[in-house]
Amino acid sequence: MQRKLRMGMIGGGKDAFIGAVHRLAANMDGLIELTAGALSVNPEVGYESGKMLFLPDNRIYKNYEEMLHAESKLPADEKIDFVTIVTPNFAHFAPAMLALDLGFNVVIEKPMTLTLEEAKQLDTKVKETGLTLCLTHTYSGYPMVKQAKQMISEGVLGEVRKIIVEYPQGWLSTLSEREGNAQAAWRTDPSKTGKSGSMGDIGTHAAHLAEYISGLKINKICADLSIVVPGRAIDDDGNVLLKFDNGSNGVLIASQVAAGEENALKIKIYGEKGGLEWHQMEPNTLIVKWLNQPAQIYRTGNGYIGSFAKHNTRTPGGHPEGYLEAFANIYRNFALTIDAKLNNQKPTDEMLDFPNTEDGIRGMAFIENVVNSSNSDQKWWDYKI
Repeated sequence: MQRKLRMGMIGGGKDAFIGAVHRLAANMDGLIELTAGALSVNPEVGYESGKMLFLPDNRIYKNYEEMLHAESKLPADEKIDFVTIVTPNFAHFAPAMLALDLGFNVVIEKPMTLTLEEAKQLDTKVKETGLTLCLTHTYSGYPMVKQAKQMISEGVLGEVRKIIVEYPQGWLSTLSEREGNAQAAWRTDPSKTGKSGSMGDIGTHAAHLAEYISGLKINKICADLSIVVPGRAIDDDGNVLLKFDNGSNGVLIASQVAAGEENALKIKIYGEKGGLEWHQMEPNTLIVKWLNQPAQIYRTGNGYIGSFAKHNTRTPGGHPEGYLEAFANIYRNFALTIDAKLNNQKPTDEMLDFPNTEDGIRGMAFIENVVNSSNSDQKWWDYKI
């Protein structure tokens, strides 16, 4: 790269959680710098946040419309290269569409939009403009997740037969949205989060991970969603039976009322010859199990891992890489792809290995299909996109 890419952030001010995570991830490899921001719906908070991040006054904007229009008029060597959208779900679509209309690439939090129809419109716009959109499905950025994906794609386990993915959290075990928890308040408000709570927030991560690692697509589901905590407006727990396009089956569990759990995302995939197992809270380890021989333990940073895992590893073996590094891998691959395009070069497969609008559409389809299946008396629901 000849220079850092210039990033503008929408949302993510001092009163937000995920904005700081995005900034740390974007900054980790020295490829990106924050140069502009519309950091809050409250202009005072937005200005204070911008000053805390050392943005000049003329690059701190009152709202995203002002920022995008103003930045689009700046000289090419000054204006931002892309925007990062870290607002609640209901405020993803409009700024993303405007950014693309004005010629900016986009990084966006998941789920990509509030509805499936919006996701399809965003995909159409990306294809029309030729710009790049990156969706931050963080867990696909871990080196050992990429190792698992590469091993399956190379046929090491044979044909996939069964997938078990679970994502239990316990942080919504009480009615915390009415106790001053701002994150809980918007994530349990259907007008802000969408049709589903647990499945929209964390179930989409589990579904994406199952499809990403296996290379398969979900084509049938049987879902059961529940509101476990009395008084909550949207589901906080769910179980889904899955069928995939190669005929294999699976189980997906997503719960935010699993008291005592932190962020215990786990996945097991079994093929004809063996299986593999990965735990998000022990991310540097991949367990590979064989039919007639002892299990193997693969570890991040060693010479035997594949090209995709190596491309996304920063430290020698035995030096833990975690959530922030996985997040940073997504930003780095996005940045390298944008840089290659700016220089009329073809990005490598490793560079292009980040979630995009296709993943966003499938995530929104997952939410809609799970809700429809749960509301239906039909046992198996054909997956509709």
